[in-house]
Amino acid sequence: MLFCSLEFLPFFAVVFSLYWLLPWNRARVALLLLASFWFYSCWNHWLALLIVASTTLDFAIGLGLERSSRTTVRRALLLTSLGFNLGLLAYFKYVNFFLDSLQQTLQLAGWQTAWPTLQVLLPVGISFYTFEAISYSVDVYRGRVKAERNLAHFLLFILFFPHLVAGPIVRARDFLPQVARPKRWSWLRAQWGAELFLLGLVKKLLIADRMALLADPVFAHPEQYGTGAAWLGVLAYTVQIYGDFSGYSDMAIGLAHLLGYRLGINFRRPYLAQSMGEFWHRWHISLSTWLRDYVYIPLGGSRGTAAQTESNLLITMGLGGLWHGASWPFVLWGLLQGGLLIADRRLRNATANRPAWQSFFASPFGRITSTLTVLICVSLGWVLFRAPNLAIAGELYRRLLWPVAGRGLHQPLVGYALLLAALVVGHWFTERPGWQRGWNRLPAGVLAAGYAVAALLAGSLGPNVEQGFIYFQF
Repeated sequence: MLFCSLEFLPFFAVVFSLYWLLPWNRARVALLLLASFWFYSCWNHWLALLIVASTTLDFAIGLGLERSSRTTVRRALLLTSLGFNLGLLAYFKYVNFFLDSLQQTLQLAGWQTAWPTLQVLLPVGISFYTFEAISYSVDVYRGRVKAERNLAHFLLFILFFPHLVAGPIVRARDFLPQVARPKRWSWLRAQWGAELFLLGLVKKLLIADRMALLADPVFAHPEQYGTGAAWLGVLAYTVQIYGDFSGYSDMAIGLAHLLGYRLGINFRRPYLAQSMGEFWHRWHISLSTWLRDYVYIPLGGSRGTAAQTESNLLITMGLGGLWHGASWPFVLWGLLQGGLLIADRRLRNATANRPAWQSFFASPFGRITSTLTVLICVSLGWVLFRAPNLAIAGELYRRLLWPVAGRGLHQPLVGYALLLAALVVGHWFTERPGWQRGWNRLPAGVLAAGYAVAALLAGSLGPNVEQGFIYFQF
Protein backbone atom coordinates (compact mmCIF):
# COMPACT_ATOMS: atom_id res chain seq x y z
CA MET A 1 0.00 0.00 0.00
CA LEU A 2 1.87 3.04 -1.30
CA PHE A 3 1.73 6.38 0.51
CA CYS A 4 0.70 8.02 -2.76
CA SER A 5 -2.08 5.51 -3.52
CA LEU A 6 -5.80 6.09 -3.10
CA GLU A 7 -5.99 3.10 -0.73
CA PHE A 8 -3.64 4.73 1.76
CA LEU A 9 -5.64 7.94 2.24
CA PRO A 10 -8.71 6.37 3.93
CA PHE A 11 -6.43 4.05 5.95
CA PHE A 12 -4.46 6.95 7.36
CA ALA A 13 -7.55 9.11 7.84
CA VAL A 14 -9.11 6.43 10.07
CA VAL A 15 -5.89 5.84 12.02
CA PHE A 16 -5.26 9.57 12.42
CA SER A 17 -8.80 10.28 13.65
CA LEU A 18 -8.94 7.39 16.12
CA TYR A 19 -5.43 8.14 17.36
CA TRP A 20 -6.23 11.68 18.44
CA LEU A 21 -9.67 10.73 19.80
CA LEU A 22 -8.15 8.18 22.17
CA PRO A 23 -7.16 9.83 25.48
CA TRP A 24 -4.73 7.13 26.71
CA ASN A 25 -1.18 6.65 25.51
CA ARG A 26 -1.39 2.85 25.84
CA ALA A 27 -4.44 2.76 23.60
CA ARG A 28 -2.69 4.95 21.04
CA VAL A 29 0.34 2.65 21.01
CA ALA A 30 -1.93 -0.37 20.58
CA LEU A 31 -3.75 1.35 17.71
CA LEU A 32 -0.48 2.18 15.93
CA LEU A 33 0.70 -1.41 16.40
CA LEU A 34 -2.49 -2.81 14.89
CA ALA A 35 -2.37 -0.29 12.05
CA SER A 36 1.30 -1.05 11.33
CA PHE A 37 0.70 -4.79 11.32
CA TRP A 38 -2.29 -4.41 9.01
CA PHE A 39 -0.28 -2.03 6.77
CA TYR A 40 2.41 -4.67 6.24
CA SER A 41 -0.09 -7.54 6.11
CA CYS A 42 -1.69 -5.93 3.06
CA TRP A 43 1.40 -7.17 1.25
CA ASN A 44 1.98 -10.50 3.03
CA HIS A 45 0.55 -11.47 6.43
CA TRP A 46 2.96 -14.39 6.96
CA LEU A 47 5.98 -12.14 6.62
CA ALA A 48 4.31 -9.63 8.93
CA LEU A 49 4.14 -12.42 11.53
CA LEU A 50 7.81 -13.15 10.88
CA ILE A 51 8.73 -9.53 11.67
CA VAL A 52 6.77 -9.72 14.93
CA ALA A 53 8.51 -12.98 15.90
CA SER A 54 12.02 -11.70 15.13
CA THR A 55 11.31 -8.42 16.94
CA THR A 56 10.07 -10.30 20.01
CA LEU A 57 13.31 -12.31 20.04
CA ASP A 58 15.39 -9.11 19.89
CA PHE A 59 13.31 -7.70 22.75
CA ALA A 60 14.10 -10.76 24.90
CA ILE A 61 17.79 -10.63 23.98
CA GLY A 62 17.94 -6.95 24.93
CA LEU A 63 16.59 -7.78 28.40
CA GLY A 64 19.12 -10.59 28.72
CA LEU A 65 21.99 -8.30 27.73
CA GLU A 66 21.08 -5.77 30.39
CA ARG A 67 20.46 -8.27 33.17
CA SER A 68 23.59 -10.36 32.63
CA SER A 69 26.97 -9.25 33.97
CA ARG A 70 29.00 -12.13 32.55
CA THR A 71 30.97 -11.16 29.45
CA THR A 72 30.67 -14.58 27.81
CA VAL A 73 26.89 -14.63 28.23
CA ARG A 74 26.53 -11.09 26.89
CA ARG A 75 28.67 -11.87 23.87
CA ALA A 76 26.70 -15.04 23.21
CA LEU A 77 23.43 -13.10 23.36
CA LEU A 78 24.76 -10.39 21.04
CA LEU A 79 26.03 -12.97 18.57
CA THR A 80 22.63 -14.70 18.71
CA SER A 81 20.88 -11.44 17.80
CA LEU A 82 23.36 -10.63 15.04
CA GLY A 83 23.32 -14.17 13.69
CA PHE A 84 19.54 -14.39 13.68
CA ASN A 85 18.96 -10.99 12.04
CA LEU A 86 21.75 -11.34 9.51
CA GLY A 87 20.73 -14.95 8.88
CA LEU A 88 17.19 -13.87 7.99
CA LEU A 89 18.57 -11.13 5.76
CA ALA A 90 21.01 -13.52 4.09
CA TYR A 91 18.33 -16.15 3.42
CA PHE A 92 15.59 -13.92 2.12
CA LYS A 93 17.75 -11.45 0.20
CA TYR A 94 21.08 -13.04 -0.67
CA VAL A 95 20.73 -16.82 -0.81
CA ASN A 96 20.21 -16.98 -4.58
CA PHE A 97 22.94 -14.37 -5.16
CA PHE A 98 25.44 -16.44 -3.15
CA LEU A 99 24.39 -19.69 -4.81
CA ASP A 100 24.60 -18.19 -8.31
CA SER A 101 28.02 -16.68 -7.55
CA LEU A 102 29.25 -20.02 -6.20
CA GLN A 103 27.93 -21.87 -9.22
CA GLN A 104 29.65 -19.45 -11.63
CA THR A 105 32.91 -19.77 -9.69
CA LEU A 106 32.76 -23.57 -9.82
CA GLN A 107 32.02 -23.48 -13.54
CA LEU A 108 35.05 -21.27 -14.13
CA ALA A 109 37.10 -23.84 -12.22
CA GLY A 110 35.83 -26.59 -14.54
CA TRP A 111 33.07 -28.04 -12.36
CA GLN A 112 29.78 -28.44 -14.20
CA THR A 113 27.06 -27.66 -11.66
CA ALA A 114 23.39 -26.83 -12.01
CA TRP A 115 20.97 -26.27 -9.19
CA PRO A 116 17.57 -24.60 -9.30
CA THR A 117 16.90 -21.07 -8.14
CA LEU A 118 15.14 -21.00 -4.78
CA GLN A 119 11.71 -19.44 -4.78
CA VAL A 120 12.17 -16.95 -1.94
CA LEU A 121 9.75 -14.08 -1.39
CA LEU A 122 11.73 -11.00 -0.34
CA PRO A 123 10.12 -9.19 2.61
CA VAL A 124 9.62 -5.54 1.75
CA GLY A 125 11.97 -3.31 3.72
CA ILE A 126 13.86 -6.19 5.37
CA SER A 127 17.19 -4.34 5.12
CA PHE A 128 15.80 -1.34 6.98
CA TYR A 129 14.28 -3.07 9.99
CA THR A 130 17.18 -5.55 10.21
CA PHE A 131 19.60 -2.64 10.64
CA GLU A 132 17.31 -1.10 13.27
CA ALA A 133 17.23 -4.35 15.25
CA ILE A 134 21.02 -4.77 14.99
CA SER A 135 21.69 -1.21 16.16
CA TYR A 136 19.44 -1.79 19.19
CA SER A 137 21.22 -4.99 20.28
CA VAL A 138 24.67 -3.45 19.77
CA ASP A 139 23.74 -0.26 21.66
CA VAL A 140 22.33 -2.25 24.60
CA TYR A 141 25.48 -4.39 24.63
CA ARG A 142 27.67 -1.28 24.66
CA GLY A 143 25.55 0.31 27.39
CA ARG A 144 24.50 3.25 25.21
CA VAL A 145 20.78 2.61 25.67
CA LYS A 146 18.70 0.87 28.31
CA ALA A 147 16.89 -2.29 27.28
CA GLU A 148 13.21 -1.63 26.59
CA ARG A 149 10.94 -3.36 29.11
CA ASN A 150 7.65 -2.81 27.31
CA LEU A 151 7.16 -5.25 24.42
CA ALA A 152 4.47 -3.11 22.77
CA HIS A 153 6.80 -0.10 22.74
CA PHE A 154 9.61 -2.14 21.23
CA LEU A 155 7.35 -3.64 18.57
CA LEU A 156 6.26 -0.14 17.58
CA PHE A 157 9.92 0.91 17.31
CA ILE A 158 10.38 -1.67 14.53
CA LEU A 159 6.88 -1.79 13.03
CA PHE A 160 5.90 1.93 12.98
CA PHE A 161 4.38 2.04 9.51
CA PRO A 162 5.69 5.43 8.27
CA HIS A 163 9.30 4.17 8.32
CA LEU A 164 8.75 0.38 8.21
CA VAL A 165 9.41 -0.38 4.56
CA ALA A 166 11.88 2.29 3.39
CA GLY A 167 13.19 4.19 6.38
CA PRO A 168 14.55 6.48 7.58
CA ILE A 169 16.51 3.98 9.68
CA VAL A 170 15.69 4.96 13.27
CA ARG A 171 17.72 4.43 16.43
CA ALA A 172 16.21 3.11 19.65
CA ARG A 173 17.58 6.01 21.70
CA ASP A 174 15.72 8.46 19.44
CA PHE A 175 12.42 6.63 18.99
CA LEU A 176 11.66 4.68 22.20
CA PRO A 177 11.48 7.74 24.48
CA GLN A 178 8.89 9.20 22.12
CA VAL A 179 6.68 6.12 22.46
CA ALA A 180 6.45 6.53 26.23
CA ARG A 181 5.93 10.29 26.07
CA PRO A 182 2.27 11.48 26.11
CA LYS A 183 1.30 13.27 22.90
CA ARG A 184 -0.54 16.56 22.70
CA TRP A 185 -2.17 17.96 19.62
CA SER A 186 -0.31 20.83 17.95
CA TRP A 187 -1.68 22.71 14.97
CA LEU A 188 1.79 23.94 14.09
CA ARG A 189 3.20 20.41 14.08
CA ALA A 190 0.24 19.14 12.08
CA GLN A 191 0.80 21.89 9.51
CA TRP A 192 4.49 20.98 9.27
CA GLY A 193 3.62 17.30 8.85
CA ALA A 194 1.04 18.01 6.15
CA GLU A 195 3.51 20.25 4.29
CA LEU A 196 6.19 17.57 4.35
CA PHE A 197 3.78 14.90 3.15
CA LEU A 198 2.59 17.13 0.31
CA LEU A 199 6.18 17.99 -0.61
CA GLY A 200 7.02 14.30 -0.77
CA LEU A 201 3.94 13.63 -2.88
CA VAL A 202 5.00 16.30 -5.38
CA LYS A 203 8.55 14.92 -5.51
CA LYS A 204 7.25 11.41 -6.13
CA LEU A 205 4.39 11.93 -8.59
CA LEU A 206 5.36 15.13 -10.35
CA ILE A 207 9.14 14.71 -10.54
CA ALA A 208 10.30 11.12 -9.93
CA ASP A 209 7.55 9.28 -11.81
CA ARG A 210 7.74 11.74 -14.69
CA MET A 211 11.53 11.39 -14.93
CA ALA A 212 11.12 7.61 -15.01
CA LEU A 213 9.55 7.97 -18.46
CA LEU A 214 12.92 9.24 -19.71
CA ALA A 215 15.15 6.92 -17.72
CA ASP A 216 13.40 3.56 -18.04
CA PRO A 217 13.70 3.12 -21.85
CA VAL A 218 17.41 3.99 -21.80
CA PHE A 219 18.22 1.51 -19.04
CA ALA A 220 16.05 -1.16 -20.65
CA HIS A 221 17.63 -1.00 -24.13
CA PRO A 222 20.75 1.23 -24.11
CA GLU A 223 21.94 -0.24 -27.41
CA GLN A 224 19.12 1.58 -29.19
CA TYR A 225 20.03 5.09 -28.05
CA GLY A 226 22.74 7.56 -28.95
CA THR A 227 25.10 9.33 -26.58
CA GLY A 228 22.86 12.36 -26.12
CA ALA A 229 19.84 10.23 -25.26
CA ALA A 230 21.97 8.08 -22.94
CA TRP A 231 23.08 11.13 -20.98
CA LEU A 232 19.51 12.40 -20.79
CA GLY A 233 18.36 9.03 -19.46
CA VAL A 234 21.10 8.86 -16.83
CA LEU A 235 20.54 12.44 -15.67
CA ALA A 236 16.80 11.77 -15.57
CA TYR A 237 17.45 8.79 -13.28
CA THR A 238 19.66 11.01 -11.13
CA VAL A 239 16.68 13.29 -10.61
CA GLN A 240 14.25 10.36 -10.35
CA ILE A 241 16.00 8.52 -7.54
CA TYR A 242 16.36 11.72 -5.53
CA GLY A 243 12.71 12.69 -6.01
CA ASP A 244 11.56 9.14 -5.32
CA PHE A 245 13.53 8.40 -2.16
CA SER A 246 13.63 11.87 -0.64
CA GLY A 247 9.93 12.11 -1.48
CA TYR A 248 9.25 8.91 0.47
CA SER A 249 11.35 10.18 3.36
CA ASP A 250 9.47 13.49 3.41
CA MET A 251 6.14 11.66 3.44
CA ALA A 252 7.31 9.31 6.21
CA ILE A 253 8.57 12.20 8.35
CA GLY A 254 5.37 14.15 7.68
CA LEU A 255 3.13 11.24 8.66
CA ALA A 256 5.15 10.75 11.84
CA HIS A 257 4.70 14.43 12.74
CA LEU A 258 0.94 14.11 12.21
CA LEU A 259 0.99 11.32 14.82
CA GLY A 260 3.20 13.22 17.25
CA TYR A 261 6.51 11.48 16.41
CA ARG A 262 9.76 12.83 15.04
CA LEU A 263 11.92 10.95 12.54
CA GLY A 264 15.37 12.16 11.56
CA ILE A 265 16.03 14.12 8.39
CA ASN A 266 17.25 11.76 5.66
CA PHE A 267 18.25 14.22 2.90
CA ARG A 268 19.80 17.69 2.95
CA ARG A 269 19.95 18.79 -0.69
CA PRO A 270 22.66 16.25 -1.62
CA TYR A 271 23.16 17.37 -5.21
CA LEU A 272 24.51 20.69 -3.92
CA ALA A 273 27.43 18.90 -2.22
CA GLN A 274 30.92 20.09 -3.13
CA SER A 275 32.73 16.85 -2.28
CA MET A 276 31.89 13.15 -2.15
CA GLY A 277 32.29 13.18 1.61
CA GLU A 278 29.77 16.01 1.84
CA PHE A 279 27.45 14.15 -0.52
CA TRP A 280 27.31 11.18 1.86
CA HIS A 281 26.63 13.56 4.74
CA ARG A 282 23.59 14.78 2.79
CA TRP A 283 22.30 11.61 1.04
CA HIS A 284 20.40 8.84 2.89
CA ILE A 285 21.76 10.22 6.14
CA SER A 286 20.26 7.48 8.31
CA LEU A 287 22.12 4.78 6.33
CA SER A 288 25.43 6.63 6.02
CA THR A 289 25.52 7.34 9.77
CA TRP A 290 24.56 3.72 10.51
CA LEU A 291 27.43 2.46 8.35
CA ARG A 292 29.77 4.92 10.03
CA ASP A 293 28.79 3.94 13.58
CA TYR A 294 28.41 0.16 13.18
CA VAL A 295 30.86 -0.70 10.39
CA TYR A 296 33.43 2.03 9.65
CA ILE A 297 34.34 3.01 13.23
CA PRO A 298 34.45 -0.61 14.55
CA LEU A 299 36.81 -1.43 11.67
CA GLY A 300 39.13 1.32 12.90
CA GLY A 301 37.73 4.35 11.11
CA SER A 302 40.41 6.91 10.36
CA ARG A 303 42.49 6.10 13.44
CA GLY A 304 45.11 4.01 11.59
CA THR A 305 47.37 4.67 8.64
CA ALA A 306 46.14 6.20 5.39
CA ALA A 307 46.08 2.74 3.79
CA GLN A 308 44.03 1.32 6.67
CA THR A 309 41.58 4.22 6.50
CA GLU A 310 41.13 3.73 2.76
CA SER A 311 40.64 -0.01 3.25
CA ASN A 312 37.98 0.70 5.87
CA LEU A 313 36.22 3.06 3.47
CA LEU A 314 36.20 0.45 0.69
CA ILE A 315 34.88 -2.30 3.00
CA THR A 316 32.20 -0.03 4.46
CA MET A 317 30.93 1.26 1.12
CA GLY A 318 31.18 -2.19 -0.47
CA LEU A 319 28.94 -3.56 2.27
CA GLY A 320 26.69 -0.55 1.78
CA GLY A 321 26.37 -1.45 -1.88
CA LEU A 322 25.58 -5.07 -1.03
CA TRP A 323 22.97 -3.85 1.48
CA HIS A 324 21.12 -2.21 -1.40
CA GLY A 325 20.77 -5.34 -3.49
CA ALA A 326 21.91 -8.90 -4.09
CA SER A 327 23.80 -8.41 -7.35
CA TRP A 328 27.30 -7.54 -8.50
CA PRO A 329 26.30 -4.13 -9.93
CA PHE A 330 25.32 -3.04 -6.41
CA VAL A 331 28.60 -4.33 -4.97
CA LEU A 332 30.58 -2.50 -7.66
CA TRP A 333 28.51 0.62 -7.08
CA GLY A 334 29.44 0.51 -3.39
CA LEU A 335 33.12 -0.03 -4.18
CA LEU A 336 32.96 2.86 -6.66
CA GLN A 337 31.56 5.10 -3.91
CA GLY A 338 34.42 4.01 -1.66
CA GLY A 339 36.92 4.75 -4.41
CA LEU A 340 35.42 8.21 -4.96
CA LEU A 341 35.60 8.93 -1.22
CA ILE A 342 39.26 7.88 -1.23
CA ALA A 343 40.01 10.09 -4.24
CA ASP A 344 38.18 12.98 -2.56
CA ARG A 345 40.15 12.43 0.64
CA ARG A 346 43.47 12.38 -1.21
CA LEU A 347 42.59 15.52 -3.14
CA ARG A 348 41.67 17.41 0.04
CA ASN A 349 44.89 16.28 1.75
CA ALA A 350 47.01 17.24 -1.27
CA THR A 351 45.53 20.76 -1.44
CA ALA A 352 45.26 21.40 2.31
CA ASN A 353 48.50 23.42 2.48
CA ARG A 354 48.24 25.10 -0.90
CA PRO A 355 46.61 28.54 -0.59
CA ALA A 356 46.01 28.88 -4.32
CA TRP A 357 43.93 25.70 -4.44
CA GLN A 358 42.09 26.65 -1.26
CA SER A 359 41.21 30.02 -2.75
CA PHE A 360 39.96 28.33 -5.90
CA PHE A 361 37.70 25.92 -3.99
CA ALA A 362 36.35 28.83 -1.92
CA SER A 363 35.57 30.99 -4.98
CA PRO A 364 32.10 30.93 -6.60
CA PHE A 365 33.54 29.35 -9.75
CA GLY A 366 35.37 26.74 -7.67
CA ARG A 367 32.23 25.87 -5.70
CA ILE A 368 30.20 25.48 -8.90
CA THR A 369 32.95 23.36 -10.46
CA SER A 370 33.12 21.14 -7.38
CA THR A 371 29.34 20.71 -7.28
CA LEU A 372 29.14 19.82 -10.98
CA THR A 373 32.04 17.37 -10.63
CA VAL A 374 30.35 15.60 -7.73
CA LEU A 375 27.04 15.54 -9.62
CA ILE A 376 28.66 13.93 -12.69
CA CYS A 377 30.48 11.33 -10.56
CA VAL A 378 27.29 10.49 -8.68
CA SER A 379 25.29 10.26 -11.92
CA LEU A 380 27.83 7.89 -13.49
CA GLY A 381 27.63 5.79 -10.34
CA TRP A 382 23.85 5.55 -10.62
CA VAL A 383 24.36 3.58 -13.85
CA LEU A 384 25.59 0.60 -11.81
CA PHE A 385 22.85 1.18 -9.24
CA ARG A 386 20.04 1.17 -11.81
CA ALA A 387 21.30 -1.26 -14.47
CA PRO A 388 19.81 -4.79 -14.08
CA ASN A 389 23.14 -6.42 -14.96
CA LEU A 390 26.75 -5.64 -15.77
CA ALA A 391 26.24 -6.08 -19.54
CA ILE A 392 23.69 -3.27 -19.69
CA ALA A 393 25.82 -1.10 -17.40
CA GLY A 394 28.85 -1.65 -19.66
CA GLU A 395 26.88 -0.82 -22.80
CA LEU A 396 25.52 2.33 -21.21
CA TYR A 397 28.97 3.45 -20.04
CA ARG A 398 30.30 2.90 -23.56
CA ARG A 399 27.66 5.21 -24.98
CA LEU A 400 28.11 7.79 -22.24
CA LEU A 401 31.88 8.04 -22.59
CA TRP A 402 32.25 7.60 -26.36
CA PRO A 403 30.07 9.37 -28.97
CA VAL A 404 27.67 6.87 -30.52
CA ALA A 405 24.80 7.46 -32.93
CA GLY A 406 21.36 6.14 -32.18
CA ARG A 407 17.76 6.97 -31.41
CA GLY A 408 16.70 10.02 -29.45
CA LEU A 409 14.13 10.24 -26.67
CA HIS A 410 10.79 11.25 -28.14
CA GLN A 411 9.46 13.12 -25.12
CA PRO A 412 8.37 16.78 -24.61
CA LEU A 413 11.72 17.87 -23.16
CA VAL A 414 10.51 21.42 -22.47
CA GLY A 415 8.22 20.10 -19.75
CA TYR A 416 11.04 18.13 -18.19
CA ALA A 417 13.28 21.19 -18.30
CA LEU A 418 10.62 23.18 -16.46
CA LEU A 419 10.35 20.46 -13.80
CA LEU A 420 14.12 20.46 -13.36
CA ALA A 421 14.18 24.26 -13.17
CA ALA A 422 11.46 24.18 -10.50
CA LEU A 423 13.49 21.66 -8.51
CA VAL A 424 16.65 23.78 -8.75
CA VAL A 425 14.81 26.99 -7.79
CA GLY A 426 13.19 25.20 -4.86
CA HIS A 427 16.58 24.03 -3.61
CA TRP A 428 18.04 27.50 -4.07
CA PHE A 429 15.12 29.08 -2.22
CA THR A 430 15.39 26.79 0.80
CA GLU A 431 19.14 27.53 0.98
CA ARG A 432 18.37 31.22 1.58
CA PRO A 433 18.64 32.36 5.21
CA GLY A 434 15.31 33.21 6.79
CA TRP A 435 13.15 31.52 4.17
CA GLN A 436 11.25 29.52 6.82
CA ARG A 437 10.41 32.71 8.72
CA GLY A 438 9.06 34.35 5.58
CA TRP A 439 7.11 31.21 4.66
CA ASN A 440 5.44 31.12 8.07
CA ARG A 441 4.32 34.73 7.69
CA LEU A 442 2.23 33.97 4.61
CA PRO A 443 -1.53 34.28 5.20
CA ALA A 444 -3.40 31.04 5.81
CA GLY A 445 -5.45 31.53 2.65
CA VAL A 446 -2.33 31.84 0.50
CA LEU A 447 -0.85 28.70 2.06
CA ALA A 448 -4.07 26.75 1.56
CA ALA A 449 -4.24 27.81 -2.08
CA GLY A 450 -0.61 26.78 -2.57
CA TYR A 451 -1.29 23.37 -1.01
CA ALA A 452 -4.30 22.87 -3.27
CA VAL A 453 -2.34 23.83 -6.40
CA ALA A 454 0.53 21.51 -5.46
CA ALA A 455 -1.83 18.59 -4.83
CA LEU A 456 -3.68 19.28 -8.09
CA LEU A 457 -0.45 19.41 -10.11
CA ALA A 458 0.85 16.21 -8.53
CA GLY A 459 -2.39 14.37 -9.17
CA SER A 460 -3.04 15.62 -12.69
CA LEU A 461 0.46 15.80 -14.20
CA GLY A 462 1.82 12.58 -12.75
CA PRO A 463 1.99 9.60 -15.16
CA ASN A 464 -1.01 7.31 -15.36
CA VAL A 465 1.18 4.26 -14.71
CA GLU A 466 1.70 3.68 -11.00
CA GLN A 467 5.39 3.55 -10.07
CA GLY A 468 6.44 1.84 -6.85
CA PHE A 469 9.05 3.45 -4.63
CA ILE A 470 12.58 2.50 -5.69
CA TYR A 471 13.76 1.71 -2.17
CA PHE A 472 10.91 -0.72 -1.47
CA GLN A 473 13.07 -3.42 -3.07
CA PHE A 474 15.70 -3.02 -0.35
